[in-house]
Amino acid sequence: MAIPHNRQELLDAINTSYARLQQDLARVPAGLAREPVLDGHVAGTRMSVCDLLAYLVGWNELVLHWHAQLAAGKSIGEIAFPAEGFTWNQLGVLAQRFYADHAHLDMAQLLQRLALARQQLVALVEASDDGQLYGQPWYKQYSMGRMIQFNTSSPYANARTRLRAWLKTL
Repeated sequence: MAIPHNRQELLDAINTSYARLQQDLARVPAGLAREPVLDGHVAGTRMSVCDLLAYLVGWNELVLHWHAQLAAGKSIGEIAFPAEGFTWNQLGVLAQRFYADHAHLDMAQLLQRLALARQQLVALVEASDDGQLYGQPWYKQYSMGRMIQFNTSSPYANARTRLRAWLKTL
């Protein structure tokens, strides 16, 4: 899918990649949801489908957290990116934190959390115009729309690729 350059393209990318991912997630046998069957986000590690969902939930909720901080009056410069206590070169460790933070949830609960986070992100995009989303840098050189895309449609598509490869082995 092409990189979105406006509000409608971003909404289409989020909704299309999410719908496709949902189709593949529906094919996951319930008994295998917690088995480490996928390559992890850190080289040499394995993760489960639930861990993959936790990763997606973690990033979606993190984007919502960034925007909640802005709504509460913080400036971009006051927000810890990507997350409090993490730098951009520690994304594998952050992924493992997402797995641990959501380890108590089953697949159905993770799917609900992801659906809710995606719904809230879609509402955020719908409440923004092209100028807000793509008209100026939002974080460093990246526009707000690009930062949302980096953490929604792109990881949904990546997750789908991982899932489909594994599902072919069943």
